[in-house]
Amino acid sequence: MGNSRDVGLKTLLLRFEYRSHETVLARDLYARCLPLSVSLDRAVGFFSSGSLAACPDSFREFFDRRGVMRVVCSPILDREDIDAVLRGYRDRPALLRDPCLALLDGDRSCVLRGMRKVLAWLVAAGLIDLQIAVLTGSQSNHLYHEKLGVFGDSEGQAVTFSGSANETLSALEANFESVDIFRSWNADEQRRALEKIRHFESLWRDETEGVEVHPFPRAANLGLLLARPDWQQLPTVSTDRLDRMADVTQVGRIPNVEEFLRIPSDIRLRDHQRSAIRAWFRNKGRGVLAMATGSGKTITALALSAKLYESLGGPILIVIICPFLHLAAQWMEEADRFGLSPVLCAINQQQWYEPLSSILFSLSSGKRQLASIVVSNATFASKAFQTVLQRAPGRTLLIADEVHNLGAETVRLQLPPSMPFRLGLSATPERKYDASGTRAIREYFGEDIFRYPLEQALADGVLCKYFYHPILVQLADSEFDDYLELTRRIGRLLAVGEDAEDSPMLQSLLIKRARLLATAKGKIPKLTETIASLIHTEHNLVYCGDGTVETATDASIVRHIDAVVTALGKGLGMRVARYVADTPLTKRTKLRQQFREGTVQALVAIRCLDEGVDIPEVRRAFLLASSTNPRQFIQRRGRILRRAPGKDFAEIYDFIIEPPVEAMRQTDGLFSVTRRLFSRELERIYEFASLAVNGPEAVGRLLPLRDQLGLLDYQVEGDHGES
Repeated sequence: MGNSRDVGLKTLLLRFEYRSHETVLARDLYARCLPLSVSLDRAVGFFSSGSLAACPDSFREFFDRRGVMRVVCSPILDREDIDAVLRGYRDRPALLRDPCLALLDGDRSCVLRGMRKVLAWLVAAGLIDLQIAVLTGSQSNHLYHEKLGVFGDSEGQAVTFSGSANETLSALEANFESVDIFRSWNADEQRRALEKIRHFESLWRDETEGVEVHPFPRAANLGLLLARPDWQQLPTVSTDRLDRMADVTQVGRIPNVEEFLRIPSDIRLRDHQRSAIRAWFRNKGRGVLAMATGSGKTITALALSAKLYESLGGPILIVIICPFLHLAAQWMEEADRFGLSPVLCAINQQQWYEPLSSILFSLSSGKRQLASIVVSNATFASKAFQTVLQRAPGRTLLIADEVHNLGAETVRLQLPPSMPFRLGLSATPERKYDASGTRAIREYFGEDIFRYPLEQALADGVLCKYFYHPILVQLADSEFDDYLELTRRIGRLLAVGEDAEDSPMLQSLLIKRARLLATAKGKIPKLTETIASLIHTEHNLVYCGDGTVETATDASIVRHIDAVVTALGKGLGMRVARYVADTPLTKRTKLRQQFREGTVQALVAIRCLDEGVDIPEVRRAFLLASSTNPRQFIQRRGRILRRAPGKDFAEIYDFIIEPPVEAMRQTDGLFSVTRRLFSRELERIYEFASLAVNGPEAVGRLLPLRDQLGLLDYQVEGDHGES
């Protein structure tokens, strides 16, 4: 085989049209493009495994290089191909132990005899991904019959084609066919090429109007598949001719393909994700992945699960624990991409108890090889769930998202000692001021076996670069007396050696002070002044306060968020929506969609966007309140820096209360307390600025204030508070 790894599709001299009176598609197009491609996408009326026999050497080279073929086709397939694809899903671990691409090296008759075995292996390996298209509405009795193809190379270039040819042996080498070619690098053809790519991607994501596209297992479960006779038994009849014959039969619903597990064909793991997976396997299936927010922990964990299933086979159970319902919903969506259909265990026991008991019985009886569960922390700790979980098979993988939350005593005592495989995920695994909780996490899940800090994610381009803008805000006169009294009382406790971790009184005072600063009256005018020049922009996020005051029982915070929404909505005419703890899950999903589309320009949130929520479209974040707890501000920053199409950079506007330095100097002992508390603010400010594009400039804005406080030679000090 030639060394085609270092050249791309641009090196080919291609015709504008391939027509059978002077060309053969298999020989003149496929055999030339496949060795230079990393992907082949086909949207066709008919697909058959026989297409691989049209140019087996080229397909062998393509798949040897881990090229991926995605196919969208009508429900009409050869019965033997249907069985082969189903084997690829059902028997995946066993099939992967016996690679069979060498069958493509034999003579024509050997290749044809081995096609179904090759197809099953390619499906199991994730190198062929098949989806079924059916028409909807008034056209539902008709056939999806499009003919579209895209070869893609490692340089991002593409050769697209459309015309009469299906993805069958007859079409590629025997029928009279014609296809037109559009190259992505050719100025005259680029628009058409990109249009073809967009059409296929829309189909693949099931976003094309008038067509429903189903992953093959779902189509089988729904009874959508139609079987036609084996084309090899009808040598004088074209496969494509069969769509006009009364030979197809309804297959009916096919059971036992409820769940499979493999890495989706459209996911390419990054180097750091592969390194994390290797580290976990080297550590014998235990450990914590300390990966920056936004660097792909969920994908890494599910890919790791797929690798474990490949290695061990079934029966195997995957249990995913999430601290919040909105995270559970996101895990359900991602798990579906990998082929899983988890039982969601949360809220109402009646909704999950019987389904969970059923799948565990099926696993233990050998009727099922794979099952998955997504469970909230609260449900996981419940007696009912723990009782059912005792029936889990010996091969169980426990995945804990935001694993630091499991250090709480009510949850950590329920972690089952029998689970052989354990994986913890968190950007910040350590529990602030809770050494025993952190120790419990380490003892159960193991140490941090892989670290991927934010600075590395930025350097690798996994997260987008950002600009940091600290904005100083002064207290109003009416707020000064409360600020003075709280600072005085905090100072007294600090003077006698009180520590925030051990002193409920000091902790309470710090929280009250934080609430005062978070809802300071001057922040809203500063916000409207700052955002006035951005009122026509989209993808803005405003953080209004800490989650500890995220209920209607705390009127100050509720009034503050209402005031922010009013100032931006009525005052500036922006399209704004609240996103808070009591926002129903269905409405949250709709809000995130409206935010992506720009229907909502700004989300105004409290703490419920801190952990795990995936809204990569955020371009600008306005922090009216920020805890100095590293977990919160690290997670917030990572959430803002997630990549999205067209997002080259992000901006963070940090609203910081300027301490009344001169007033504090005039009151005995308060200057040193003010200085000490603000040094904790500087820890967060420096952390944000340290990796920002404009870091030195951002820190420079605070030079006069640092000079007044004697913090030019700043060193991080003791206690914590909020701005």
